[in-house]
Amino acid sequence: MNETIICAVGNVATQPVYRETPTGASARFRLAVTARYLDREKNTWTDGHTNFFTVWANRQLATNVMSSLNLGEPVVVQGRLKVRTDMREGQSRTWADIDAVAIGHDLARGTAAFRRTGRAEGAAGTTGTAGPADTAGETTSSSPRPEPNWETPTDDSPPADAPDDQRLAEPALVT
Repeated sequence: MNETIICAVGNVATQPVYRETPTGASARFRLAVTARYLDREKNTWTDGHTNFFTVWANRQLATNVMSSLNLGEPVVVQGRLKVRTDMREGQSRTWADIDAVAIGHDLARGTAAFRRTGRAEGAAGTTGTAGPADTAGETTSSSPRPEPNWETPTDDSPPADAPDDQRLAEPALVT
């Protein structure tokens, strides 16, 4: 099936609303996207038409939306565009929704500090490392991956832990 994927940059227009459903967490908020253009006659930037979208976030994204977004904050939303049309009181009404895949703060208009969330035990893709959400020094069943050695050797010899077949000869100096 063909889907329309869009990226919308705008402001959170309503406080996000969270609810638990039988299929998992869900959150929604309204996004205001206003086009701006340069009015050459006045030599000033002018606000154009404002489009409003209802943004839907599900599962972990919904939980993170609730802890990260507030009314008025600038955001970037990527997701599937869904346009709905309905007849109410004899009038045709149209809504544009975004089924969000990714949501983040717009760093062109401010700063943000990223905080990784902990994952539930047994979740698909669990790395086995303890995250900031884990408290009281709890550890998981597997050990964390070792940090790679980014140090540059000070002498001309290859690293001691490099296999012989991966050691490359140094290029000759050409003057």
